[in-house]
Amino acid sequence: MSRFFRRKAAAVAIAALALALAGGGIAAAKPTVDAAQPTARTAQQPAVTTASLNSAKAALAKGDSIGTQAVGFYATVVNANGTKARGAGVVIKYGVGQYEVQFGSNVTTGVYVATIGDAGSCCVPPAGEVSVAPRLLTPNGVFIQTRNSAGVAADRPFHLLVHR
Repeated sequence: MSRFFRRKAAAVAIAALALALAGGGIAAAKPTVDAAQPTARTAQQPAVTTASLNSAKAALAKGDSIGTQAVGFYATVVNANGTKARGAGVVIKYGVGQYEVQFGSNVTTGVYVATIGDAGSCCVPPAGEVSVAPRLLTPNGVFIQTRNSAGVAADRPFHLLVHR
């Protein structure tokens, strides 16, 4: 009887090895497009306006405060409507979910980190996504885009940290 089980165990082990080597049981399916997910997201920033350029020049002329020069970073909290709740910088809201934050020095070689976050000390903010990038043609600006969980542009409050 034990001889029977040894043969069966060997046969099962060989069959499992053959299946693994042949790729059996592995299937690749073509991903389907979910109607709730957009097929393409815009990667374009809105055009830089004259008001934005003037604001950027004024912020650069004003320069940094002594505190941010010493530590080398900026922190800003922005409400969903584009108003600055606290922190450094000037906030410009372009459209739904599109923001620019300008600082008193060049941040093009900096590191940008943003997260969806409420300005208050309570409450969890609505779910969503946030993206950051250097602002085109504005060396002291950072472009932020917020979306809801489905990937559609939406106004969301956020926290931004820039290490220059």
